[in-house]
Amino acid sequence: MCALLLTAASSFTAPYRLANADAEMKRNILDVLAVRYPPDASSEQLLEIFTDRVKQEGPGELTLYRYIPPEGSDEVERLAVAFEGPGLWGPIKGFLALGSDLKTIRGLTFYEQEETPGLGGEIASQFFLSQFEGKKIMDEAGNVGIKIKSGGPSAVNRVDAITGATMTCDKVEAILNEAARKIAKEFGKEDGK
Repeated sequence: MCALLLTAASSFTAPYRLANADAEMKRNILDVLAVRYPPDASSEQLLEIFTDRVKQEGPGELTLYRYIPPEGSDEVERLAVAFEGPGLWGPIKGFLALGSDLKTIRGLTFYEQEETPGLGGEIASQFFLSQFEGKKIMDEAGNVGIKIKSGGPSAVNRVDAITGATMTCDKVEAILNEAARKIAKEFGKEDGK
């Protein structure tokens, strides 16, 4: 009897769970693209804003989200790329926003991660994410890749790692570098290094 009730409840709530998951993903895309929306926006309002202002494209291996600013606005067009890969304890999924040069990071967000709270889970903290803004997906010599390391010299493609979360930072670095390689390959920004 219990199994039957749980199955019925799961079947009944499935469309709502899927709609909420879709709304959360779209909220993350809007956030990384710095699109303004009311903080108490419903799932329907988010979907409307997303549909009006964001165009999804799929060249090659990438899923690209392009923000189209309203007519007469002083805002600029922004781009985001979806990424995912294995973390330490589960999948890590997110979005990387880029400037029009497709090299400069404008934002980063993770919408799914199962890393240890207080350690690797800090990859979703504003402190960690804000370090990426203005960084490049390649170094001064044109080598594609982002470095997440503790200490060391500053570089256009380097951010500070989270203390006590070395393995998670290594995983995030590998995931972002794979995304950077796909971006460079897809949009011809790679110098072959």
